[in-house]
Amino acid sequence: MGFSHFKDGKAVMVDVSKKEDTSRRATACGSIEVNSETMDLIVNGGIKKGDVLGVARVAAIMASKKTHELIPMCHPLLLTGADIDFEIDEENLVIYAAGTVKTTGQTGVEMEALQMVSTALLTIYDMCKAIDKEMIIGRIYLKEKTGGKSGNFVNSKI
Repeated sequence: MGFSHFKDGKAVMVDVSKKEDTSRRATACGSIEVNSETMDLIVNGGIKKGDVLGVARVAAIMASKKTHELIPMCHPLLLTGADIDFEIDEENLVIYAAGTVKTTGQTGVEMEALQMVSTALLTIYDMCKAIDKEMIIGRIYLKEKTGGKSGNFVNSKI
């Protein structure tokens, strides 16, 4: 199986014009570790820049819509849905993000979901870095995807 983004050694955008429109969905996940002071400020709304998770949610949705502008070989897509949820684990000082993106089209939304989660976590970092420069963003991965030629996928490594 060769890479579809290379032709004669040159990078190309894959031609999807002959593919049928199908319903597609992808979910990506990731996490950020923070210190106890940062967690307390996020939970209690004490970060001076504002509502950390609210801003991260808006940034994530905006980023999912702009993925094609940031990742060179991604197609511009008309997204039909984009949502991100956060789970706060105060005991272990971790915030988990899970973002789901949907479309009906000729190509999948895996990159949009991954971009969504990455941007959410980076936004949390940006809003809290004055207090905690040791935050650790980690374990960003595609959890599952549905639709398209390759069918459904569930990440077996998680």
